[in-house]
Amino acid sequence: MPFPRGMLLCLGILLMTAGGVTVLCVGLPYGSVPLFGLGVFLGLGGISLLVGGLCMAMKNLQVAVPGHFLLHPRTGTRFSPQQAQAIQRRLDRIRREISTDSVSQRPAPEPSIPSTPPPWTMEPPPSYDTVMKSQEHSEQL
Repeated sequence: MPFPRGMLLCLGILLMTAGGVTVLCVGLPYGSVPLFGLGVFLGLGGISLLVGGLCMAMKNLQVAVPGHFLLHPRTGTRFSPQQAQAIQRRLDRIRREISTDSVSQRPAPEPSIPSTPPPWTMEPPPSYDTVMKSQEHSEQL
């Protein structure tokens, strides 16, 4: 059974302090390599326990910090199983209603476009000379 996060934090701080004291006070001034190694080992073990406890504390933190996705619970874990079933039933009912509405209100198919355009029924535009002569004639009046 794993330690509670408070116990890991306290034990990590204690081991880190013991390792630091061992390295600085006992290992270095007297040149004792085994005590220096033991101090480093205790210090690194304390750091790892402290980091593990902090990670556990951050994982169980339920504070809503805006913009930080790591501190929010995952989507889908906020509903109880009964709520999730009720929501799913409601969504299924809405989907069924929409599908029956779309079947009963189908629009009439548009007529297909003929492969050839209809014959031209308009008269051709007047020539350039005819237009210019008519404008000259209208200006003189």
